[in-house]
Amino acid sequence: MNQTRQQAEQARKAFLKLSTSVDRTAILNDVGAALGKNAKAIFAANERDLSEAKGSLAEPLYKRLILNESKLRDVVDGITQIAKMEDPVGKVIEETELDEGLILRKVRTSIGVIAAIFESRPDVVPQIAALAIRSGNAVLLKGGREAAHTNDALGDAIRDALARHGVQDAVQLVSTREEIAEFLKMDDLISLVIPRGSNEMVRTIQQSTKIPVLGHADGICHVYIDEFADVDKAIRIALDSKAQYPAVCNAAETLLVHSRFAGREKVLEALTAAGVELRDSGFGSEYLDYIMNVKIVSGLDEAIDHIHRFGSAHTDSIVTENEENARRFLNEVDSAGVFWNASTRFADGYRYGFGAEVGISTNKTHARGPVGVDGLLIYKYHLIGNGHIVATYTGENAKPFRHKRKF
Repeated sequence: MNQTRQQAEQARKAFLKLSTSVDRTAILNDVGAALGKNAKAIFAANERDLSEAKGSLAEPLYKRLILNESKLRDVVDGITQIAKMEDPVGKVIEETELDEGLILRKVRTSIGVIAAIFESRPDVVPQIAALAIRSGNAVLLKGGREAAHTNDALGDAIRDALARHGVQDAVQLVSTREEIAEFLKMDDLISLVIPRGSNEMVRTIQQSTKIPVLGHADGICHVYIDEFADVDKAIRIALDSKAQYPAVCNAAETLLVHSRFAGREKVLEALTAAGVELRDSGFGSEYLDYIMNVKIVSGLDEAIDHIHRFGSAHTDSIVTENEENARRFLNEVDSAGVFWNASTRFADGYRYGFGAEVGISTNKTHARGPVGVDGLLIYKYHLIGNGHIVATYTGENAKPFRHKRKF
């Protein structure tokens, strides 16, 4: 047996234990404490990564690589939030009485072993690990080479905490692309692949495996300023959506402005003053930088058509005081997140109250939008009877089912 398959089998065994017979809340609390305890070593590892990456990494990716005290504090706060959640594994979400003494229950259950592949951001390691632990899943994590030292330091702290509960292999770091290529063939052991990164990387993974892939290829988000928008709100939302932190997938890449919006120049001047380069071409591009496309549109219909043509079904926002236009936008824009008078930057698992996210899905099956604990759970059916057999309910004298929904 090769080492890669052995690693996947160890993850599978850890998943079976993590999802059934350990205190996941206690594990999460220990993981948060371990990260705080090992902060000095984590920051030293991050400094090493930053030093090695300086000058060789694009500025947006370099910024994502930074893991400082405030970012680690946010990570630990997120883990604390996840630990405080009610444990969802095993929760009955539907119960139906099929007949007297014959009860069907729909029960939340873990997915299994997840392979998560991501670039640059080392804070993804503890975020995904925490969500996997809460949902009872094992996870194989492959980060970018540029964050290797930080990822190793974070992984060591997390695995030390897991080891105290006998599930050390529930979180494992993967070193090479070759290992990932091997894992992508193991549909008998790995249940889900979650890629976070470039369009090219995500599409390559989708084409390289039979395992279900949960992810998005682009973050091409729009802000549409309607004819009836409040000028101050339009400025605040456009600035926050683009310039608050442009190197992330929920930052807006295109500003659509109604031709009759009176405050157009004020909004554009505010963006320019914030250092944003405005362009009137390149629609459909994901810049992840202080660059924003601007298009003047004739109205709501043209704005929605533009979003559907050039967007990536991630997150799009309308700024307006006209409720009818807002409702149309919310109902008609086919994206994972559709906002009214709010920045696209709110499309985030932590801000949604999920504690963290494994990514933002633009899929239309299983999970969509920021994927937190719920998106890492599936369900199974428990049927509890008392000698019931199908023959009782077939034939001329068949007994009718009750199909009485209890909840």
